[in-house]
Amino acid sequence: MDYAIRREVADRLERLEIPFNRDGIDPYGIDRSHVDLFFCMLGWFQKRYFRFSAHGIEHIPARGRAMLVGNHSGGFATDAGMIISSCFFLKEPPRLAQGMAEKFINKLPFASQWTNKAGQFTGLPEHAERLLEDGRLLVVFPEGAKGTAKLFHERHSLVRFGTGFMRLALRTKSPVIPFGFAGAGDALPTVMNLYKLGKLFGLPYIPVTPYIVPVPLPATLRVHYGEPMHFEGTGNEDDLVIHGMVEQVRERIAQLMDDALKSEGTSAR
Repeated sequence: MDYAIRREVADRLERLEIPFNRDGIDPYGIDRSHVDLFFCMLGWFQKRYFRFSAHGIEHIPARGRAMLVGNHSGGFATDAGMIISSCFFLKEPPRLAQGMAEKFINKLPFASQWTNKAGQFTGLPEHAERLLEDGRLLVVFPEGAKGTAKLFHERHSLVRFGTGFMRLALRTKSPVIPFGFAGAGDALPTVMNLYKLGKLFGLPYIPVTPYIVPVPLPATLRVHYGEPMHFEGTGNEDDLVIHGMVEQVRERIAQLMDDALKSEGTSAR
């Protein structure tokens, strides 16, 4: 493992807001040693493998509850890994952005236990609400698994957004920090998805690339974070009202995707 990255991870762990006890465990069961290994791996991909850049990181609050909400693509959620990594390595002070993993991960042997100990929980509403009430930072992809299932020619598009994140933001009075991510679909250029084969392994699908093996390429990845968006309500509003709020976030994410894609001369749809 890269010594410089290990040293940086150790330094940033000391300044992380997570209240680890003497045994290195926090109230949610997050294990400091797992977090250490997790960010050593993410750090290598961010700093040594991908060509990664982040803009607008100052829009993420230094402390307190917030929801990072953005677009999804790239087969195996490369974007999620780099969002989490950027909050740890590029934010001052560093923050642990906690992703809400798809429920299928519970079917994979040891996967859910390991990700939980690294601070990444299954996307259950009760988990997310409790974390926000405790002032944590969440990463949410309203497109869900359909977002990562986008084919290469769809990588700059947005599919239908779920509305649960908005009701959660309203219930917990959490600001929404929108982001647009570009490059995940280039890192894993998916030409088709094998849904039936994926189910045999407990996965929603298995992506197929032109080079067969679904391993990410060392692509250029960019994320643009936008200003916090604040919404008023209780979370019990009519669907029509919630859909209107969600559409505001979706439109802002599309704008940020365009910003991230400008250097490529392409645009989001």
